[in-house]
Amino acid sequence: MKQETPTPRSVEIEGRTVQAAIAKGLAMLSASRDQVIVRVLTEETQGLFGMRGAKPAKVRMTLKKT
Repeated sequence: MKQETPTPRSVEIEGRTVQAAIAKGLAMLSASRDQVIVRVLTEETQGLFGMRGAKPAKVRMTLKKT
């Protein structure tokens, strides 16, 4: 019998923008936006003229207790 891997209750995820990171996290948690608590750890930054220095956004998402 195959055991299913349980869905995590919390994830830290990076994305090009905060919204992209949230979308990835929701997919990983198999949840909707109203089912999670989102904490923005870092905002994305742009490099000078699109060059080096760009950093992704990072968020922590935790499922609300039901």
